[in-house]
Amino acid sequence: MSHPALKAMASRRDSFGAERPQQSRAPTYLSFTSEPMTVAEKPQISVLLAAPRGFCAGVDRAIHIVEQAIRKWGAPVYVRHEIVHNRHVVERLEALGAVFVEELDDCPTDRPVIFSAHGVPKAVPAEAKAREMIYVDATCPLVSKVHVEAQRHFDAGREIVLIGHAGHPEVIGTMGQLPPGAITLLETVDDAERFEPRDPSKLSFVTQTTLSVDDTAEMVGVLQRRFPGIAAPHKEDICYATTNRQDAVKAMAEQADLVLVIGSPKSSNSVRLVEVAKRAGARDARLVGSADDVDWGWFDGVRSVGVTAGASAPEDLVEALIAAIGARFDSRVEEVRVTKEDVVFKLPRVLAE
Repeated sequence: MSHPALKAMASRRDSFGAERPQQSRAPTYLSFTSEPMTVAEKPQISVLLAAPRGFCAGVDRAIHIVEQAIRKWGAPVYVRHEIVHNRHVVERLEALGAVFVEELDDCPTDRPVIFSAHGVPKAVPAEAKAREMIYVDATCPLVSKVHVEAQRHFDAGREIVLIGHAGHPEVIGTMGQLPPGAITLLETVDDAERFEPRDPSKLSFVTQTTLSVDDTAEMVGVLQRRFPGIAAPHKEDICYATTNRQDAVKAMAEQADLVLVIGSPKSSNSVRLVEVAKRAGARDARLVGSADDVDWGWFDGVRSVGVTAGASAPEDLVEALIAAIGARFDSRVEEVRVTKEDVVFKLPRVLAE
């Protein structure tokens, strides 16, 4: 059963639980207690609920693109790769008529295809166009901004360094914007220390949008120390949602014996939240797909637990986790909010008409 206060918090959220975009920085606290259920028999626990958490504007937009495409063209609508890294989201969209595939070759030419929020190499839409397919690009606008920056640096004759994680779809998409060899991927501080550019006077960097803010700052510091003239992005590449969710975890981590992050192991920003929680002082931090994945042995000796969700995790999973904790403990829930978000991204014109 959901807390009444949780229901109130969710009143501004869509069918997936996405917080309806609203953007301040000392943490604020809202508190409420669990509904009475033989409270005397339950151990007490404090639940710290991070805010912002869960869906960001880019994820919200990508999901609505799939939903709108199904409404406009009917089922099936094909989606190249998971639209976002969350199996619960994917399964709901599959129930509506979305078919998820790995490559464009898996799609019939007479049905629409959507590209995921992580972005795709330029060759993918070019192939769809050559096959005369209807396609919709659900790439997050903040990822598209990185693509534009990379192209700008390339056109200016600069070698490009991409700070990111090998194999992540966003990295593959960004590197695929330019010819092979134009972008060099750096994953660690050691990579940054060892990197030797072709011409230090013609060097630039861009970053994946879902990285650890602190880790990225350390790598950028190394590059700027070694190559003072390196061209930086006009504006921070790490997206607002990644930064806000990490700040919220930092605000609650020192008070938490355990932090639970709802998200997929495939989700870069969710994995980073676990790392941030541990560095910020949490005794333990775990990534869970849902309440079903919780090992309640983790709660031995725990007096306070922090709860958050990656940018592709729906709010109903948070509510289910809070309810599961409340079923086992006499829980007092406090929302720790560091900022409000008011970012909204428009749908592509073909779906907004």
